[in-house]
Amino acid sequence: MAKKRPQTKAKRPQPTGGADGAVPVVGGREPCPCGSGRRYKACHGRDAAHAVTELVHRPFEGLPGECDWVALRELVPAATVGLTLKDGLPEGVPSVTLATVLPMAWPALRRDDGSVLIGLQNDTSSGDISRDLADTLQRALEAEPGTPVQGRRAPADGPRLQELLAAEGPFEPVVHSGFEFWVPDAENATPEVAASLERANAAAIPTVRLSGVDAAYWCETPEKNHLRWVMPHPEERLLDALARLHAQGRSSLGEGTRLVGSFRAHGLTVPVWDLPSEVRAEDVEKPAAEFAERLAAALAVEEPLTAEERRARGGLTNRQVTLS
Repeated sequence: MAKKRPQTKAKRPQPTGGADGAVPVVGGREPCPCGSGRRYKACHGRDAAHAVTELVHRPFEGLPGECDWVALRELVPAATVGLTLKDGLPEGVPSVTLATVLPMAWPALRRDDGSVLIGLQNDTSSGDISRDLADTLQRALEAEPGTPVQGRRAPADGPRLQELLAAEGPFEPVVHSGFEFWVPDAENATPEVAASLERANAAAIPTVRLSGVDAAYWCETPEKNHLRWVMPHPEERLLDALARLHAQGRSSLGEGTRLVGSFRAHGLTVPVWDLPSEVRAEDVEKPAAEFAERLAAALAVEEPLTAEERRARGGLTNRQVTLS
């Protein structure tokens, strides 16, 4: 049996990347900027990767419209919303717009006129979507007009969206029937973008955001329609309230509708109702507003659940699906 070579501990070379001693983030297969001679992923990249892999349970917490951020990330095919930066728009950037999806799944796009589009539904490389999106936003603001921004791993100590976006102000998504917002002039789009646009439009499910309540989205599917409503209440308290209403026969949104379960997404709960195919978005505006009043009353109840309410809660819990 061959002898093992004696192990010696060499002093780690000092970082050479930045004036403050920080090691820049580079590709995993590139030489580590610290000068060790090893690849980045086997050297300082190991610490950086570990720092950003911890899952942030509510990545959009603290942002205006947290519930709509979750809906646009997980439920809505085509939507846009203007973003307000905390420090204002840089020179040459007329606007920053959040979009559900961009062509070719680009993380971001700097248009010819300097405006910026940020894609929300892209895969992210860490457990903190907010930090990944903030890194993409910063790079998009500095990109050359007319160029997309490619994905990368965000620096572990980089800012989050909560540090870049204004804490106050409206967050009002505009839901689109298709993805024509990708290009100002669709007829002159490149073949790649045109093909991507065609595929995306073919897959988009008709969706409408209700106007009378927050973060509730009607959608149409071949067999039946649905209402998916992202709610900000703590999950356990919300499930208790829904169970109280369900046990009382007051959890529906009208004749033929039924509360069927809920999603979990980014730390929030999303109750889901089945609707008959003939029920349109405008038909559930009033029932949804009335349900919001019933729910508020149920949330205020402090008494323990009855046996019937506990059974109703168990049924709702068994029909939960975790999206993220």
